[in-house]
Amino acid sequence: MTVGVLIVDDDELIRVGLRAIIDAQPDLHVLAEAADGAEVPPLVARHRPDVVLMDVRMPGIDGIQATRHLLATSADPPRVLVVTTFANDEYVYEALRAGASGFLLKRARPAEVVEAVRVVAAGESLLFPAAIRQLVGAYGPAGGDRLDAARLTEREAEVLRLMTTGRSNPEIAAHLVVGVETVKTHVGNVLAKLGVRDRTQAVIAAYESGFVTPSG
Repeated sequence: MTVGVLIVDDDELIRVGLRAIIDAQPDLHVLAEAADGAEVPPLVARHRPDVVLMDVRMPGIDGIQATRHLLATSADPPRVLVVTTFANDEYVYEALRAGASGFLLKRARPAEVVEAVRVVAAGESLLFPAAIRQLVGAYGPAGGDRLDAARLTEREAEVLRLMTTGRSNPEIAAHLVVGVETVKTHVGNVLAKLGVRDRTQAVIAAYESGFVTPSG
């Protein structure tokens, strides 16, 4: 199955470079490009991409606003992968909180770009878990009651804890000595109870509530 990608960046050189990297892969294809976040909703409606590569800083509608609007207004929104110059950036953290599934540095190697798109599209593992932990430690509020209200079972809480370490579904299954389908069910339950769309938001909720701590 081919993963359709929308590239959103105000820098034409960045867009050209990302398109060349992505279109060189047999399972990835760039559907369209945009130079501003305001262009995202109509392009998503027209092309229905699986992943949006979203520049976090743009002069018009930035990546945070565009991500928040996209996820709030689209019935079946694509995954959003934030593209940024700096990893330890409050803009990146706010984009993740707005619903982005991960982030990618503009200086990333071609192989890292390809892997990031594939990971985010699959949605069964966490992109750069250590970096997300550092972002939450630097910018995240603490003391929320989201986990208490979710009333996770003991096994669901165990699965969430393993998710925060970046383990994929097969890795969690191996650790718990259960089937992958069982893990998928637990992960789905965790996301539903927390009211989040994907693993990244679940992990952020786990850190912000104090269920796990950025320091370990």
